[in-house]
Amino acid sequence: MKTKLSLLFTVCFCLVSLAQQNNISGTITEQGTGFPIPGVSIIIKNTIKGVVSDFDGNYTINNVPENAILQFSYLGYVTQEIKITNQQTLNVILTEDVSKLDEVVVIGYGGQKKKDITGAVSIVSSETIEELRPVDAAQALQGTSAGVSVTAPSGSPGGQFNITIRGVNSNGDNGPLVIIDGYKGDLNSINPSDIESFSILKDAQAAIYGIEGANGVVLVTTKSGRKNSALKISYNGYTGIQQTTRQLPYLNATEYALLLNESYAANGQDLPYTDVSNLGTGTDWQDELFESAPITNHNVSLTGGGEKSTYYFGGSILEQDGIIASDKSNFTRANVKVKLGFDVTDKLKFTTSANYFNNVRKTIGENALGSPLFNALNYAPTYTLDQEDASGFLGNEVINPLSQIANTYNKYNGNSIEGTFQLDYEPLDGLKITSRIGLKSYNDTQKSFAPIVNYGSGKVFNTDRSSVTQTKNTNNSYTWDTFITYNRTFAENHNATITLGTSAQRAWGDNLQGTGFDVPNNSWEFADISLANGLSEAKSTSSYIYDSRLSSFFTRLQYDYKGKYLLSAMVRRDGTSDFSPSNRIDYFSSATAGWIISDEAFLEDSDVINFLKLRASYGSLGNNVGVDLYRALLSGEATYVLNNGLVTGTANGRIPNPEATWETADKLDIGLDLNLFNNKLQFTADYFVEDRNDLLIANFPVSGILGASAPGAGLPTVNAGTTRTKGVEFFVNYKESFSDNLSVDLSYNVTKVDGEVTSVNNNIVSEGGSFSVGQPAITRMEVGQPIGYFYGLKTDGVFQNQAEVNAAPSQEGLGSAAAPGDLKYVDTNNDGEITIADRTYLGKAQADYIMGLNLRVNYKNLDFGTYMYAELGKEMVRNYERDQPNINRSSLYLNRWTGEGTSNTVPRATIGATTNRLFSDFFVEDASFLRIQNIQLGYTLPDEFLQKIGVSKLRIYGSVNNAFTFTKYNGYDPAAQGVNQNGNLDVFSSGIDYGFYPVSRQFILGINLSI
Repeated sequence: MKTKLSLLFTVCFCLVSLAQQNNISGTITEQGTGFPIPGVSIIIKNTIKGVVSDFDGNYTINNVPENAILQFSYLGYVTQEIKITNQQTLNVILTEDVSKLDEVVVIGYGGQKKKDITGAVSIVSSETIEELRPVDAAQALQGTSAGVSVTAPSGSPGGQFNITIRGVNSNGDNGPLVIIDGYKGDLNSINPSDIESFSILKDAQAAIYGIEGANGVVLVTTKSGRKNSALKISYNGYTGIQQTTRQLPYLNATEYALLLNESYAANGQDLPYTDVSNLGTGTDWQDELFESAPITNHNVSLTGGGEKSTYYFGGSILEQDGIIASDKSNFTRANVKVKLGFDVTDKLKFTTSANYFNNVRKTIGENALGSPLFNALNYAPTYTLDQEDASGFLGNEVINPLSQIANTYNKYNGNSIEGTFQLDYEPLDGLKITSRIGLKSYNDTQKSFAPIVNYGSGKVFNTDRSSVTQTKNTNNSYTWDTFITYNRTFAENHNATITLGTSAQRAWGDNLQGTGFDVPNNSWEFADISLANGLSEAKSTSSYIYDSRLSSFFTRLQYDYKGKYLLSAMVRRDGTSDFSPSNRIDYFSSATAGWIISDEAFLEDSDVINFLKLRASYGSLGNNVGVDLYRALLSGEATYVLNNGLVTGTANGRIPNPEATWETADKLDIGLDLNLFNNKLQFTADYFVEDRNDLLIANFPVSGILGASAPGAGLPTVNAGTTRTKGVEFFVNYKESFSDNLSVDLSYNVTKVDGEVTSVNNNIVSEGGSFSVGQPAITRMEVGQPIGYFYGLKTDGVFQNQAEVNAAPSQEGLGSAAAPGDLKYVDTNNDGEITIADRTYLGKAQADYIMGLNLRVNYKNLDFGTYMYAELGKEMVRNYERDQPNINRSSLYLNRWTGEGTSNTVPRATIGATTNRLFSDFFVEDASFLRIQNIQLGYTLPDEFLQKIGVSKLRIYGSVNNAFTFTKYNGYDPAAQGVNQNGNLDVFSSGIDYGFYPVSRQFILGINLSI
């Protein structure tokens, strides 16, 4: 009997034990992408029993006791622990480790763990790019990276963006070097959805790029597949509507007529509008120009990999119409991206990538005197839509903007193929040899047609002979880098990595342009040089070629002791063909150091400070500007006597300067990195100083006997200036998971920048920038002031009566005596009279403060994000008002002076001669702004539903780009910046607003799908 009871008890115990055992299976995926993660370790906590997820991220673990805890861990991801109750299916989403201190960051010719970096580096991830959905990849850096300013000269479709890092340091090119997967490229040629991450080198660490590193370096890593990953198909697409963010308040027809009558009456002339009762509001030309325009974007990618291979295929097409004249202003971009990796052997790996880029663009005139938007502001509201100013009442420079657009014809088509081939060979442990060649070829064709047209009497836009101009450009480049990296640990605590390498670059291309006259039928359909048989007395063709080469050797040593005392030093020798043989070679070097204080014994057990690093860097870098300054070019004009006749020919142009060389930058940076409270709070601070030497100043005065005054000739460009830029930079990020359902990510960055010209040879002042017609240049480069500061007359209100006029210094030296209601100018030099010599500092286009504030919130399946960007302490010039008596005006002039005490800011209305239109601070406005550049709300469908339809991720979202801009500035876009003829930021005209084409507000509905 006892035996039977014992047997029964044993059987019951086994049954109960079996009842408390679970067989659990599921899939492990990555947060954000939905990609399966192979190789994840799943163990029962406090045991040695476990399994590993397979190729598709699937796993099964048997006989898991009830109430046991499963641990899911994988390098680079946060370990998850889940208590088991009665689950049979358990899908797990792993998130990247919030600290990311072991993340390898690309720093040029290799990578380094984030915790070991001793330079100032900012990282922008693909997650940020996916949330912002930028049209141009450069937009992803605006407000997301401390010290980086991103501006656009135009909001027109396909308009290029300009990047500056830590302020403007040069009177020439201030744009950073862009490296894409190892080759020199451009951000506007790649699809933003193909980018994995940005690394931005901001200090002397960029000296590894020598003569091209002074303006900072933007390193772009594109997406690639993962080994042992199943095929993953993803689709990301959106469609939306674009609108203008604002219309400027301008006078309607009745207000315009009344103001014009007042202006004529003030000068004792007959009124132009004797009856204003039936004018009403008239034509709102801005209403007629601006329209709602569509934007669509489609991206498809395939990614995965086998045991020894990875692959990524991406394709995208973007179509964007302009918010002004969409049939004449539009942009289409197509990209195809391929990236493959193969393990040829255990020691030899091969990687290749290729990107095909095509863009088709039509444009209207923009950001200049005479553009359609400029004319829309100045054309009279009393005219009807199809009415031309036949009599020339509005002057010779203002025409009907709708007619102007109708007579605008052009088309641009560009194609590029670019990519890399890379071999990595590891003959020994710790020794790696890399050889990589990057290639890029870009070709474009352009065509523009000017028909016969007459806009009215004496208009400068009138054309009495049709013409077609066609242009073809070819641009090629390659970069071939070969470098060896060797890392080794000595005596346990000494770790060193040395890199030795060489680089060879070449960029070459050509241009051909021709113009044909008398186009058949005066029609765009027949606009081709082959059909235009008319001849011109002036030369109607032009061409050029270029060939630039750079040969380099470089080395870098990275050393640490016990992983907490860090040192890095680098040297690069560059030789470039852009300068004379005696000035082609230079050496650039830098040193950086760091101390991971948190690894010291007194902090290693801290519950508050998780990571604390002090770092510093100093070095010399170059900015390769001023190509071919040492050679005399036949770009001048000359007339020769040949065969007893006068023959027009060419002569030497600008005087050459055989001593010209590149700019150099000496950079100092001291920084601090701090992580607190279990890495939830991250803080970075930097103090930086840069001295930019040997600035190239154009038209530098030299002896007249050298021949600078001949037609087409000019003064030489000379290394003759120095600037200093200094500032501080802060970044703070807070991440918190309050529960499994709620998490918050909040970041803020701010940069304070001060810059000034510290020396110019012989104290020569360079000028630039234009205002109205016939006035002196309004921007300057001068010792003690920022580059390109505004220079004009300073006002002190408006004269209220004749007594004030009599008591003030005479303003007749400006061309006209003052009267009550005129602007009162300040006698800055205290000589008792107001002349052009009283011009002074009026502001600058570059901001004192650059800020970004970014917020992301996830609640269950909902996600919300917003990105904000601000610039403070900057000014812009209101130059979109034409200096003609009869044009329309801003509603600002409704607050004009009409008698004593009526206004002390806006002068009187008159068509008589005054000095009120001279450039002064009346036209300079505070252009500080805060822009909410993205608001997005998304919903991800539950996993339970997605499993039923065979989808790993499906997210639907709505967003508003360029949602709101808060500013006091009266123009369209306080963030806009002017560019030079090469498309680079022009420090002498960057803040002069001719009516910048505004960046559109976009209302977008999109989908993210992964299978």
